[in-house]
This record gives sequence, C-alpha cells and structure tokens, in this order.
Amino acid sequence: MAEALVMRGLRSFLVLLVVAAGLGAYLYFVESKREPGDAKKNEKVFAGVESDKIDRVSVKSDKGETTTVEKKSDKWQQTQPATVEADGAELSGIVSNLASLEVQRVVDEQATDFKQYGLDPARIEVAFKAGGQDRRLLIGQKTPSGTDLYAKVPDKPRVFLISSYLESTFNKTAFDLRDKTVIRIDHDKIDSLDITSADRAVKLAKSGSDWRVKAPVDARADFGAVDGIIGRLNTAQMKAIAAPNPTDLKEYGLDKPSLTVTLGSGSSQAGLAIGKAAAEGTTYARDLSRPMVFTIENALVDELKKPADDFRVKDIFDARAFNTTRVEAVRNGQTVAFEKAGEKWKQVAPAAKDADATKVDALLSALTGARASGFVDKTTALDKPELAVTMKYEDGKKQERVVFGRQGSDAFARRDGDVGAAKIDAATLEGIIKALDALK
Repeated sequence: MAEALVMRGLRSFLVLLVVAAGLGAYLYFVESKREPGDAKKNEKVFAGVESDKIDRVSVKSDKGETTTVEKKSDKWQQTQPATVEADGAELSGIVSNLASLEVQRVVDEQATDFKQYGLDPARIEVAFKAGGQDRRLLIGQKTPSGTDLYAKVPDKPRVFLISSYLESTFNKTAFDLRDKTVIRIDHDKIDSLDITSADRAVKLAKSGSDWRVKAPVDARADFGAVDGIIGRLNTAQMKAIAAPNPTDLKEYGLDKPSLTVTLGSGSSQAGLAIGKAAAEGTTYARDLSRPMVFTIENALVDELKKPADDFRVKDIFDARAFNTTRVEAVRNGQTVAFEKAGEKWKQVAPAAKDADATKVDALLSALTGARASGFVDKTTALDKPELAVTMKYEDGKKQERVVFGRQGSDAFARRDGDVGAAKIDAATLEGIIKALDALK
C-alpha cells in the first residue's frame, strides 16, 4: 500500500511538471512574439492637455474652501480667497498630474445615480484652463478597497476610477496653495547672521568664502554649521497662519520677541522675530517685512537657540596631513622640525637627516585629528605651554601655530590670535607627544 501511495504521488508530481512545462512554453512562444506596446494603455482623462499650457487652476477642497491660482509671467499667483504668492511646487504637482491623469477603470458608462459615488455633490473639484479651454474634474469617494477614487467630468455620465494617492495632490486648501516661505532671502548672498535674545548675542560675518564668529568672541566659524542654519531659514515653511493682520503682537509674544534673527546681504537685511510657544510643537513667529503672524516648527527654534560654540570650528588645525609641508615642535626648550621634499620627509632641526615618513604621518594625523570638546574664556594652562607646534601647508602659503598645556587632568590648546582656549581630550595631547617622541 505504501508503494501505491508513493506511485500515486509520483504521478501527481509528473502531471504538475507537464502542466508547468506547457505554461512555460506558452509564455515563451506567445509572449516573446508580442510586439512591445501591445499592452493596452490607459485612457487619458484630459487628452491633449500639456502641463505647461495650464495657466489657471481652481480647487474646491473637501472642506468646501475654493482657491483660485493663476500663472502670470511664469509665476503662480493666488487670486482667491486672497492675493498672495502661490506655492510653485504644489502647483507643479497639480498641473503635471492633471496632464497625465489616466482612467484606471470605467465603473459605469451611463451612470445616473452619482450620489452613491460621492459625486453629487462632488467631494473635491478641480477646474483649470489650458490653451483657453476650461476643463473640470469631479472627485468623489474612495472605492471600498481604498485603492482608487470615483471621478467624472461634468459633461459626461461616465464614472471612472483614478488612483487614490492623487487625493493628496488635488485636495488642497488656500493655505496649502499659498507661498509658505518663512523669510525671503537669497542663500548664496547672505554675508552676516545675528541671533539675539535677552541673554545672548551671536554674530557671524562672512569674509571671502569663510565665516567668522564676531560675538561673543572673535573666532573661526564652522562653514557647515553656519551655512546649515542659513539653509534651514531659507527653506523653512510656515505651519499655519495665526493672524494675517494682528492688532496686538503681545498675544503671540512678539511685542518683545524671545529671539530675533537678522540676515544681511550687503546693505539689505531680512529679519525674523520669534515669539512664544503655540500649539502642537510650534512657535509663533513673524517676518519683520510682513505684518502676519504665523507658526514655525519648534525644531527650527531649537537650532536658532544653539550656543555660539556650536558655530565654532572644532578642528584645532586647519592644515591636513596630506597638504602639510613643514611641521615644527618646541618642547622643553628643544626644537625639532621636519620638511617635505617631494614624497620624502627630512628632519631639518636640530640636525639634518632623513625622517621616517610613516612616523611623520602618524604625528600629522595626531595633530590634525585634534578637536575641541568645548571652549573656555580663560585658563592658566597655557601660561607656560607644554608644547608649541607650527605647521605650514598648501605649499607653504599658509602657516598656523598652536600651543598646548594642561591644568590638572584637563588639556587645552590655543591658536595664535585666538581669545581663550579650546578644551581637548587629555588623551589627544598624550597621543601627539607619543608620536613626537617616536621620531627621536
């Protein structure tokens, strides 16, 4: 009996194998001969409409709010309910999707009861003008599966389906479609940034391509940190409009702002005032060139509250191991110096001789890897430095000198010309001295 069961299972397997082989042969011989493009393409809802020809859009959202936007001189302007600049990115999404909109499936060619589809009245309406011709799209409920939306055009009884993800594209309010820029600036032209509050003032200024902290101390600024905060301000978006024309700024904490940001570009300036906390993780704010009060996300406010030290360069040396051509160290009254000649390193003081390139590279790595963990205004650690290092880099065109010292278990470094000192890891200083001793 067991043998019979085995044979029966084997026959079933062979039958399935034959069926699979037949199906594979069909797919190979039939599908491989099918011409590309044989697959039926979905019908366009608005055939012949090109996105760049659409110059007027009117959206009635599911909240019953109607917003009209018109293109003027290649820029979108909201004309209803108020005349303000429009959000170009939002409008680009709407017009491109109108031009490419496809019928996923026809539900009823001759529908008479539109209410069952949420189309009488339509839940969302999008009217637009393209090439002088007015068009309109009516959008109803989602299908039971939630993957599509019922839709139609006004002059035909046909009800069809469009993809449900388009609801977020077409269902827009006046706020969604307006320009929500927090502060208007030209990122690349900003040359100063001041952040002022009751207890601090951070001033940053650009000199050539480099940024410097000007207050509370004069120090090198981290280009990435400064450029990053300017970029955040440049791209920041309002979360909501609290008052288009407020009569009392005190209500929003803007009569005496908790924080004021001033961005300079030559002789022109732009300002942003930060008020008190609003709802749902936002804060009241105002562009000083406009009357309206709006809200911004707290994350931006937190970035603006960063201490001045966060904008300072943490690297002790600007030089890098690969572009350094000379390094000189003074310790315990003794000077040792190394210079690069071609691809080789030579000791030039106290006596001239070949140097171990691997060991010099280890010293350079230890020096250029030194970073500040914080900054102090004063310290006695550098009154009598334990070590002074001078480095030349970029073919000797640039030079920098740094002194190192200790105070108790803490280690410090100070660049020539800097105020105060940088606190560094004690192990970092130990590593520099160890690498220097290895070259003896």
